[in-house]
Amino acid sequence: MWIEEDTAVGQLRARVRRPAGGPAVPGLVFIDGSGISALEDHGDWPTWISACGAAVLWHDKPGCGPSPGNWRDQSLADRAAEALAAVEVLRGWPGVDPARVGVIGWSQGGWVSLLAATTGGVDHVVTVSGPGMSMARQERWRIERSLVLAGVPTGAAMAWVDERTRRIRAGEPPTRIIEDQERFRDEPWYPQVSLIYDLPARLAFFARSMDVDPADHLPRLDRPLLALFGGADDIIPVPESVAAFAPYATGLAVFPGADHSLFTADPTPDVPRADRLAAGFRPMLTAFLAG
Repeated sequence: MWIEEDTAVGQLRARVRRPAGGPAVPGLVFIDGSGISALEDHGDWPTWISACGAAVLWHDKPGCGPSPGNWRDQSLADRAAEALAAVEVLRGWPGVDPARVGVIGWSQGGWVSLLAATTGGVDHVVTVSGPGMSMARQERWRIERSLVLAGVPTGAAMAWVDERTRRIRAGEPPTRIIEDQERFRDEPWYPQVSLIYDLPARLAFFARSMDVDPADHLPRLDRPLLALFGGADDIIPVPESVAAFAPYATGLAVFPGADHSLFTADPTPDVPRADRLAAGFRPMLTAFLAG
């Protein structure tokens, strides 16, 4: 069923999926990662999550699909406020237990889910591939790893990454930083270093949320937390993230061979996508929701 969710930018298009029949079930608001995200971009995830025993609400990001606004103008705090609005919609949904409504945050959505849980009414939290450090630290790790994998020397490249981060944090205009970055266009490391840092709007988005750190929020989290990671994730540093979440998590797992999205293999036409999910993901989520 299509619904609309009131937020700061207006009504966002949303949808709820609930297991058929039976007693009232817990709820989960789906918080996506970075980039464009309309309802149709979530694929079968709402179905898979709902099958674990939850009603799932997912929605357009502002400016995606027919929904108003522009997600590029948001901060992570804005996204958290949006998630809390969705939680309240789901809390009043028929067949949902209003005392058991939480959030499930993917990747960047992990930061958002922690912000939502420590600033508003959330009954439980699930993070999937949620970084255990700030965006600035996670991005530095990602860029450096991409350079190493490409066989490109990291010294000058990371010196620029660090300088760029300092200048963004100091409030220097993004256009000036990008203009200065252009002097490195002929360097072999330029593609990895400039990826997603080549437009003013992208630098501005990074600036608004670069220092949001789970270390500031996890100690204040007083709700059940399930933290899940893929052992083959090449987007976030998994060991450091596990160390950050472990003292505060009700449940935690690292699935061997699973990537950032918890798939253990690339898609193939002859194998259903659900069969590529880490084998323990759905049983663990089902047990967490039941508990």
